[in-house]
Amino acid sequence: MENKIVELQQVDKAYRMGRHEFLALKKVNLVIEKGEFCGLVGPSGSGKTTLLNIVGTLDTPTAGRAMVLNHGLENLTHRQAARLRSRYIGFIFQTFNLLPVYTVYENVEFPLLLLGRPEPERHKMVMEALESVHLLDKLDNRPAQLSGGESQRVAIARSIVKKPQLVLADEPTANLDAENSHHILRIMRELNSRYNITFLFSTHDEKVISYLRRKISLVDGRIVSDEHLRPEENHATASDL
Repeated sequence: MENKIVELQQVDKAYRMGRHEFLALKKVNLVIEKGEFCGLVGPSGSGKTTLLNIVGTLDTPTAGRAMVLNHGLENLTHRQAARLRSRYIGFIFQTFNLLPVYTVYENVEFPLLLLGRPEPERHKMVMEALESVHLLDKLDNRPAQLSGGESQRVAIARSIVKKPQLVLADEPTANLDAENSHHILRIMRELNSRYNITFLFSTHDEKVISYLRRKISLVDGRIVSDEHLRPEENHATASDL
């Protein structure tokens, strides 16, 4: 089905630890469709980051079948996987990962430079991305001049500037206070609605969970529940702030 962004069938992921093998994922079956706003939820060591890395083509299963954006991971070379990520997948990390010597504008522009987009197109896309996270007034600032919430908003703009089909967010609120966490989550939900970008989180933060439309719970490398949610009705949109 063309609406399927991710399809995993009986996926295992094993890591060698000395003479022993650690099974981080066990017989995982998962389908994520276009436009979903969902999260991998579980305690540390549950396998959620490992699963996020496989979905992001940063890792491959030890066993089973994984399809991401209609590409079988077992058939991709490292170069092909990198090309798939650069064109169609955005990443948001808890540590922001901004380039300190670049301005906000240049940080957001960077993925487009890697894709070889012409300057007029880059400018239009960067300005649109910064407007979507309410940071047009900070475009000439450098990361050291930003608050934590502003830095994460730059990271969001960078992740969506190329109009990816899928955005992966690994504990995106871990370094933010409650107010900034809610602001960031409202922005991401607004972007999900506006552009139909699929969002997949890895989290154990209840604030993040309260925004999800689907909660996929992992324990010891297995999916133990998969439920569709109604996000809390009292969450304002980012434009209300």
